[in-house]
Amino acid sequence: MDGNVDALIVDLLLWLGARARTYQEVLDAWRTSCPQLPVWEDVNDRGLVCRVHDHGRELVRITPAGMAFLQQQRRISKPRAPQTPQPA
Repeated sequence: MDGNVDALIVDLLLWLGARARTYQEVLDAWRTSCPQLPVWEDVNDRGLVCRVHDHGRELVRITPAGMAFLQQQRRISKPRAPQTPQPA
């Protein structure tokens, strides 16, 4: 998958994790008409988010698959310590 889209997906999931977001708020912020960056569509297609009803509001939440995706991306992007050359 395109690294640019994955980076945006991580941004979206972190943004959702910061506080409860309504469905309308998420669409206003993340829906795009650009076919090259279908972030909202991708997170839905991959099952990384779900919509839930809570006290009359429709909220968007990160699914367990979304949390696993974030953890995987953190492992991938975690900088590795430089290795010390071994003497010959």
